[in-house]
Amino acid sequence: MSFTRRAFVKTVGIGGASLLAARREAWAGLFQGSGAARPPRPLLLHNNENPLGPGEAVLDSVRRALAEGGPAGRYPFEHVAHLHQAIAEKFGVSPENVTSGCGSTQVLRVAVQTFTSPAKPLVAGQLTYEECAGYADLIGTPVRAIPLDRSLKLDLDAMAEAAKGAGLVFLNNPNNPTATLLTGDAVDAFIERVHSAAPDALVLIDEAYHDYVTDPSHRTQAARAVKDPRVVVARTFSKAHGMAGMRVGYAIGHPETIKRLDWEGSMALNVAGIVAATASIQDQARLQRESARNTEARRFTIDWFSKAGFASTDSQTNFVFVDIKRPAKAFRDTCREQGVLVARDFPPLEKSHVRVSIGTLDEMKRATDVFGRILGVTARAA
Repeated sequence: MSFTRRAFVKTVGIGGASLLAARREAWAGLFQGSGAARPPRPLLLHNNENPLGPGEAVLDSVRRALAEGGPAGRYPFEHVAHLHQAIAEKFGVSPENVTSGCGSTQVLRVAVQTFTSPAKPLVAGQLTYEECAGYADLIGTPVRAIPLDRSLKLDLDAMAEAAKGAGLVFLNNPNNPTATLLTGDAVDAFIERVHSAAPDALVLIDEAYHDYVTDPSHRTQAARAVKDPRVVVARTFSKAHGMAGMRVGYAIGHPETIKRLDWEGSMALNVAGIVAATASIQDQARLQRESARNTEARRFTIDWFSKAGFASTDSQTNFVFVDIKRPAKAFRDTCREQGVLVARDFPPLEKSHVRVSIGTLDEMKRATDVFGRILGVTARAA
């Protein structure tokens, strides 16, 4: 099934202008009148950001980079090499297996640009992270958008069947916005099926939320990617690492595939982001603390919705996807009025489901008080 940009925006929810407008509307509703007293800072539970930001080691590295005589005044060539070396050591691979980009956004866009064309479509879930599909439509690549299965997971059987003749197959695991996870065995079998159906297609696996997964059935595909030129794994520093505003992402893959993805090389990033990412990738203890913090707050949030009578998927991310049994827009607008931002619509489930990012435990307690008032279930959920 091929989608034009307009149709895909309407169906899946892509559209930079609409997202910017929604953000402006959200903030305008919270801060009315220049002479009025500034209300409390809203709870930002709409963009899947890390509420704590980066760790202290990251902040120290940035301070040094920006200090007088520091590396910020020089081009980043040497520092990118250090970052790739640190990532390679983390995964037990060679720096030739690593490339980086301005967020994982750049990695995904370059993969679409490199491996698709008007004659080689992109295959993606109809409700998944929209970056690849949006960029494919922008450059004239057809998008084969495959609806989710009944459990709100990516339909691997249908996606493998649709891969015939495709140039790129995009798999977001865990999936955004549904928070659902595909097991390592299921992904292995899927890759084999895609290789058989489309021998020249690249399987791009976005593991942005990998560090938040607690399900033991999950398995990263990084080890496979370094050996298989038709598989690439994308990661980001925007989530568990707490660096969404610093825009650093990377890919792990076979050296020949990495060469094709490394368009801009060391000039794609800035020094502050590079040194911050280098420090963060080496701070495993801090990453484990962040995972534990998120798991506790996530469990509290899922349990609250469950007790209140609203089912969510078994989230393996830093957000939950909940069936609130009513349109998301009205719920979102009322939440905004009470100082809580939740995510935009996600067609075709915008009439029933909402995505809520996980903040700190205290933030989620404050947020669920608001949710309870809006949903009329404060007493039952207490």
